[in-house]
Amino acid sequence: MQIIKSIQSRIYEIRGERVMLDFDLASLYEVETRILNQAVKRNIQRFPDDFMFQLTNEELQSARIEINKRDMSSQFVMTYSSRRPTSALPFAFTEQGVAMLSGVLRSEKAINMNIAIMRAFVDVRKILLRQNNMNEQLLEIKERLGEHDVQLNELYDAMDNLLDEKIAQLKWKDREKIGFKI
Repeated sequence: MQIIKSIQSRIYEIRGERVMLDFDLASLYEVETRILNQAVKRNIQRFPDDFMFQLTNEELQSARIEINKRDMSSQFVMTYSSRRPTSALPFAFTEQGVAMLSGVLRSEKAINMNIAIMRAFVDVRKILLRQNNMNEQLLEIKERLGEHDVQLNELYDAMDNLLDEKIAQLKWKDREKIGFKI
């Protein structure tokens, strides 16, 4: 369960997709990022654009993904110590791309980790479905409350009218009578 929570913290929302980045996957599979990327490039036909894409600098910054040099060091030549080349931007793998990695990386660790990653994606999907269901329920409750407010206002108006009539009757009975008294 702890590993799934760790994996869930590495799932990002980028371009409207839930993705994992290559350096996170490499650390989970216990391989270097460059090795993972080489395996992907050797099997690039398995990774269409909806399975994997490369991030832009803007996406990397807007996602506020903190990348320390240890994670990225294997992705670019060390002569670029102060800046990364554009080609070294991380790759993002969608759920289908991560599933496809299981066919590319064949170690037992990769297979077991892939199963855990798939479970994490499923858990994230379940959480989002529950959240959507709760949002629908809240909207339904708000609509009902709106209807109840209207009905309560009608009740209050009816009660006010009844009270006004009773007060008028009491005033009529308690008035000082004039005229012939016996």
